[in-house]
Order: sequence, then structure tokens, then C-alpha cells
Amino acid sequence: MSSSTDERRDRPFWVAFSQIAQVGPVRVRRLYEHFGSLENAWGANAAQMGMILDSRSVANIDTARRQVRPEDVLERVESMGISVVTLLNERYPSLLSHIPAAPPVLYVQGTLAPADDNAVAMVGTRRSTAYGRRVTEEIAAGLTSAGVTVVSGLARGIDGCAHHGALRGGGRTIAVLASGVDVIYPQDHRELSERIIESGALVSDYPPGTKPDAPNFPARNRIISGLSRATLVIEAPRRSGALITVDFAADQGREVMVVPGDVVSHASEGSNRLLRDGARAVMSASDVLEDLGIAQPAESEPVQEALPLTDEERRLVALVTSTPAHLDEIVAAANMPTSLGAALMTMLELKGVVQNTGSQYYVLTRSMSRRKP
Repeated sequence: MSSSTDERRDRPFWVAFSQIAQVGPVRVRRLYEHFGSLENAWGANAAQMGMILDSRSVANIDTARRQVRPEDVLERVESMGISVVTLLNERYPSLLSHIPAAPPVLYVQGTLAPADDNAVAMVGTRRSTAYGRRVTEEIAAGLTSAGVTVVSGLARGIDGCAHHGALRGGGRTIAVLASGVDVIYPQDHRELSERIIESGALVSDYPPGTKPDAPNFPARNRIISGLSRATLVIEAPRRSGALITVDFAADQGREVMVVPGDVVSHASEGSNRLLRDGARAVMSASDVLEDLGIAQPAESEPVQEALPLTDEERRLVALVTSTPAHLDEIVAAANMPTSLGAALMTMLELKGVVQNTGSQYYVLTRSMSRRKP
């Protein structure tokens, strides 16, 4: 590892090389090791480069050197409020640095922190069910409350729920993009991305301005697993990008965990198959923390003890289970007016007794599932 001064001097050349076609992580590392710095490599002639690179790569480098000035490339990136973290930088994530062909350069909005060495990836289908969304948010919140960073891909469905849950737990979350960090996809996650920047980071190895083209998504999954001690799958169909992340995790020697899903649900076909093939089944954040040897936070006093339930609220709670049920169904079974039932359910949600999983379907929170009033 070079000194911080050497890293700053060499940084423009890492950025410039990483943006040249046909010059990927392996070639960049080869150039660095052969020439001692990428500044030296940038100044080498074609014959010297030809000793370690193929002719097509050398031609692409020659073209780039005639067209760009590395210092200008770095200045343009940093003027956008985007940090550049190279493999030589002390802020480069330790876990990621140990994967095969680690990205030579990361573009970052937000902050990377030493605490991110305790990270878990949470991945799954974009077409998630109410069950999958609920479990994802609960586990993500539980992990971040224990100091674990949640890593995911900012996609709709399970990814988005993982980030939301992490933020709800008051901890850190990292979103790895298949585009430049200035190109948010999907666009309806722009507000979420802004919250992530405040409590973690957006990360990509693609330069700013890169569009989210289809081939980029499988490639970025190696970074999601590479940043993480374990990859947790929630609801993955038979053909799912989440399963690609699992393959990368296995190749990187990282643990794979799976939340069991409905055996008749298409959304869980791939993840349940992972369980059949020997993946570790987990049902809560506590299971994940135990497997990783991370101390669990002391369980806080249930909110409902500080905020007692009224008799009418208890009537409703007695009818709510861990299976989502619609408000109309619950209120009808309680034989009370819909307007009153809706108001009471809102109050129960504020008290932490029930959770709205979407479209007015309610379930008991995990603590209440264990301890009904």
C-alpha cells in the first residue's frame, strides 16, 4: 500500500485508466504492479506496455492518451460532488479489496466507513409479495440496529425495502448502482437515494453519466456480494438476478443465507431451491447476527407497555395475525364501524402493535407475534 501522498498523486491516472475500453480491473492491476504507479504507466510507450498487455488494449490506451488529460477527468468527477476511492485509498472497503478482480476505482456519493466491514447484502425479486416486503424491512431494521451495514442494489421490490428498513433501524446502508452514481434508477427511488447518501453511500464502479444498461446489472452484483460478509436472499424466482449475486458470493467465499418462502409462490421458487441445496435458513435478524458472531442489541421494552391498549384496540388486535388481512375484513369481524376501525388501526400502528404491509393489509409486528395482549 502506498502512502496517502502517493495515492493522491496517482488518483487521476487510476480514474483515467479505469474508463478506457478493454482495460478492466486485471489489466489495471497488472499495469500498476509492473510500472510501480499508474502515472508511470500512463507515460510508458506502446512497446513497454506491449510487454504485459494485448495489442488491442495498448491501442485503446494510446487513443485515450491523445484525447484526455487524467487531471481533467478527475476534476470533472469531483466537481459533481462525487468522491473517487481507488484500491490504494485507505477508505476502499476491506472486504471488497479481497475479491477476484476488485474494481480499481469506486465512485461514491455519501461516505464509506470502517463500520461497513460488518455488512450484509440483502437481495431478491423486484416483484416482491407483501410477505417478502415485510420480512425484508424487519430484518434490515434489526441488522442496522445492531451496527450492521445493509447493502443492496436500489431496485424496486426487495432492494428498496432493504434500504428503507435499514434507514428505519437508524443505521447505515449502501446502494450499489448499475449506472453512474449521478444516474438514479429507477427514478422513483430518487428520494430514497438522497436519504441513503445521508446515512451511507451510493457506490458504483461505472463513471458518472453511465446509463443503467442491462449488462451492467449482473456485473454490479459482484460488488454487492463483495462488500458483504454474507448475502441474504428474500424471495428470488427461478430466474433472478439475486441468484447471480449468490453465485458471486459463493465464488468469493462469502456465506449465503435464505429466508424461507411460500412453497407455492413463484416469487420464492429460486430461493427455496437454494435452501434445498443446502443454504442456511434464517428467519430473523437475530439468526443472521448469531451466524456472523455479532452481538445482538438488548431488546427494548415493548411500546405497548408504555402505551396501554384500549378495550376496542384489543378487540382488533385479537383478530390480527402474522398473515396479512385487509382492514375491511378485520373491522367486519370486530363488528365495528369502518371509520372507527380505521382510526384505531392507525393508532395501533403508531403504538408499534400492527404494521401496514401495503393497501391496508395489516399484520402483527414481530414482537407482538410473540406476545399478544
